[in-house]
Amino acid sequence: MFTFEKLTNYKITIPIKMSSNSNNNAPKVIAFYLPQFHPVPENDEWWGKGFTEWTNVGRAKALFKNHYQPRVPADLGYYDLRIPETRIAQAELAQKNGVDAFCYYHYWFGNGKRLLERPFNEVLASGSPDFPFMLCWANESWHSKFWDYNGVSKKKLLIEQIYGDEEEYEAHFYSVLDAFKDERYVRINNKPIFMIYEPLKFPDVTNFIKVWQKLALENGITGIHFIGQTQNAEKDKKEIISKGFDAINAVRIFNVLSEKSTFNRVVTKAYRTIFRTSLKEKYSKAVKYFTNKSFDKANDVYPTIIPNWDHTPRSGKKGFLLHDSNPKDFLIHVNTVFDVVKEKPLENQICFIKSWNEWAEGNYMEPDLKFGTKYLEALKQAKSRINH
Repeated sequence: MFTFEKLTNYKITIPIKMSSNSNNNAPKVIAFYLPQFHPVPENDEWWGKGFTEWTNVGRAKALFKNHYQPRVPADLGYYDLRIPETRIAQAELAQKNGVDAFCYYHYWFGNGKRLLERPFNEVLASGSPDFPFMLCWANESWHSKFWDYNGVSKKKLLIEQIYGDEEEYEAHFYSVLDAFKDERYVRINNKPIFMIYEPLKFPDVTNFIKVWQKLALENGITGIHFIGQTQNAEKDKKEIISKGFDAINAVRIFNVLSEKSTFNRVVTKAYRTIFRTSLKEKYSKAVKYFTNKSFDKANDVYPTIIPNWDHTPRSGKKGFLLHDSNPKDFLIHVNTVFDVVKEKPLENQICFIKSWNEWAEGNYMEPDLKFGTKYLEALKQAKSRINH
């Protein structure tokens, strides 16, 4: 049974048994949620007093004609995630428009070191918002230049991802046990879902999974549904599953680049070198590669919906972006994903959105000044199509 627990504050229940005004037959949509929008001492030290993700967002510049930068938030403004009213407003906006849960990025660097944990800890402790959630362990080191999407950087190491031994695994488990037991936590077959961002960069991940499964049973939990995220789904799936994962989350933001011919890659590189410009592709072209219909129909593959992408606020001219993303093309993309997912057994009708609020990567669903709530409305429209 795929279960989204009660959402009573918003007069709706989300899972298999849903109220008449809910998206009963539509796939369940879980949006990645970045908790970076509040200051922490480490970022103050590394980047300057008061640094948050908004710092990069605000100083972004257009790098070519019709480049949509800087991006300015609309309805929610330049929020601070320490404020409970902001978190409630986000949940209300998400629920109203077809997002069923948030997947909070979770940072555990080893030896008990965590970062950016305050927003989720307050959601957990307060019981508000009463909106479903899960966790994704963002298991990668941070570097000084920018948080490279592939985890590759030659710049100064800020904080290293350390995995440790079984004692470390146990400490990590107990740090999230209260979340797993929370009635809002998203479950499949009564098992809380836990995603690992870089499953193949964790050398001892198989043993880690075994330890957590054992601890789950010892603590009254049926088990854990482990998902490994990958940008090379077709290549990596077999290996990820063999390590003990139940499923993969396929993310294909960069597939448009890998599909280029050798000649086009050479031309693109030469153009970038000569004109010192960013690496960009049209969203309308890239969207064709976001979904692999035959591959994604497998029950152990959860596809990703991608509304937009622009890394240049973090990485400048070296960044990659999907140019001219728009709600119209996004709606086509969502419909494609839903048509694949809806054919699966009910408990596997899941897809992820990357992301709810990764503003400095130009990757968000929240309203901005250019499109307002159009992306959210497109998602809601796609869900309505499935239900009628």
